Amino acid sequence: MSKKVAVLITDEFEDSEFTSPAEIYKRAGFEVVTIEKQAGNVVKGKKGEAEVTIDRSIDDVSPAEFDALLLPGGHSPDALRGDDRFVAFTKEFVASGKPIFAICHGPQLLISANGVRGRKMTTVKAVAIDLINAGADFHDKEVVVDGDKLVTSRTPADLPAFNRESLRILEAL
Repeated sequence: MSKKVAVLITDEFEDSEFTSPAEIYKRAGFEVVTIEKQAGNVVKGKKGEAEVTIDRSIDDVSPAEFDALLLPGGHSPDALRGDDRFVAFTKEFVASGKPIFAICHGPQLLISANGVRGRKMTTVKAVAIDLINAGADFHDKEVVVDGDKLVTSRTPADLPAFNRESLRILEAL
């Protein structure tokens, strides 16, 4: 049975922050499962380079089904954190202690789920103050790994380091 990575995603995600890690994970034998409001929805990246057909509805999934969580950036995390179902899913994932991978604006969902206090993290500059105010230990670096359970990066330019560290953790599961 392959390990499963949940991806919370909706329209206006940062194209490469989903496509790049998803491709790396799939090539390594992991199942990538996209989750949004309704299975079958097609969501589009903010650059128009990627379209994703949603695999599962948030109403039909549980964090217990998955081995890790990917939170791509763009405008998607901000839109999703306005929906209590996505915040509850994220909060339960944080409580599970399973690995979480968040890039760019992805940590916005973790902030809303009260999942950043005392954790070493990074994010895009515009969200850094929010992380700090929520109690995270902020580091402005291409990738920050907290206890091999949380991997964060700032922008698409950091994807090689983000992919390397998240895949390392997935392969150790």
